Amino acid sequence: MGDVLAGFHAAWEFESDSVLIRYERGIRTPKLFQALGERRVPYAAIDAVTLTPGKRGTVALRIEPRAGADPLLEAAAGQLKESGDPYRLVLPAERETLAEYYGDELRAQLTESGPAEEFLVGAPEVPMNFKAYDAKATFDGNIVRFRWFWTGASSAKWKAGDQSFPVAELSGVEWRSPEVFEGHLRLLRRDSADGQPAQADQDPAAVVFGLGYGPVHESLPFAAAVLSAVRRSGPVAAVPASAPRRDPADIAERIRHLGELHEAGLVTDEEFSSKKAELLAEL
Repeated sequence: MGDVLAGFHAAWEFESDSVLIRYERGIRTPKLFQALGERRVPYAAIDAVTLTPGKRGTVALRIEPRAGADPLLEAAAGQLKESGDPYRLVLPAERETLAEYYGDELRAQLTESGPAEEFLVGAPEVPMNFKAYDAKATFDGNIVRFRWFWTGASSAKWKAGDQSFPVAELSGVEWRSPEVFEGHLRLLRRDSADGQPAQADQDPAAVVFGLGYGPVHESLPFAAAVLSAVRRSGPVAAVPASAPRRDPADIAERIRHLGELHEAGLVTDEEFSSKKAELLAEL
């Protein structure tokens, strides 16, 4: 098609085999859109196209991806608010005829329907990281790591120690929006035949969100990237991956923070000595 339809916060560029959505950057643009930057949606990933009235003199043209086609929507599991829907293009009502034209043109390109057998829309790029309430989560494309915060992690997580999860050992992710009660990101493990702790704050395979921690625009793309990598992974590895060497600067920072907790009386002498030795052993 080769045309561009611009709306509030985004512009859709119609190409021969896909729609390239470019999101604007600005104070009024939802942070999730800014974090995504752009999304390329193959026509094969689209199930339907709808045009509906919007609020305050607007109309909304929306792409409805096929179930299972987009890791972002699969991770979101229907929890995104309408204003945060990355596939909803809002335009002034006076452009309704133009939006209807592009909607019809786009529908003419669709040949697939029903659930997709694999992800057809690309996952957010790695490496990625974000701060939850009780940990810093990082993902390099192969391993998810949780580094617990002493001031937020439960005793169960603190006793379990920092965690590393090769994607080959995972079966999926569970994302609960930070905009609702008990928001969290939980990694689902293949070897958890007996289930995982019901409460995310007690599960070493989960990080919990809080006010200002794990916002949607940081934690959801992270969850989508992990989910996409899990789907691409092969059988569970017979031998667990060895733990990588720590960054010396990271170790020094953690020891410094540990010392502050010790001086404040929040960590006992025994706990300080034990944890410091554990950190030094990771160098």
